Amino acid sequence: MFLEKKQIYIVDDDVSVCRALGVLLSTYGFTVDTFTCAEAFFSAVPNSVSGCLILDIHMPGLDGWKAQQRIIESGSKRPVILISAGKNGANYDRALKAGAVGYLQKPFKDRVLVDLINAAFEK
Repeated sequence: MFLEKKQIYIVDDDVSVCRALGVLLSTYGFTVDTFTCAEAFFSAVPNSVSGCLILDIHMPGLDGWKAQQRIIESGSKRPVILISAGKNGANYDRALKAGAVGYLQKPFKDRVLVDLINAAFEK
């Protein structure tokens, strides 16, 4: 029986983060596409395409908060996990209020991310 791989999109302006998360999640069996800005993601991936989005908060141009707002306003049901290296404790609550399925502060443990992704796909 063929099982379809779960699609993950990573949007982070730090190329090394995109690369590291891409390799990590590929080893867990996910299909991964990375983007260094939210604008490139929105241009390449239509709302109708399923998958989970891992979205950095602090990026030039369209930051993670504005990108999350755009996703919600578009009616997309794609689950979003917001990530940040910032030490703002209020980001967790703000992320959930903004409609994200989770928030992780960098650096985070691999298994925590994978468990959060799997939980997002189950919703």
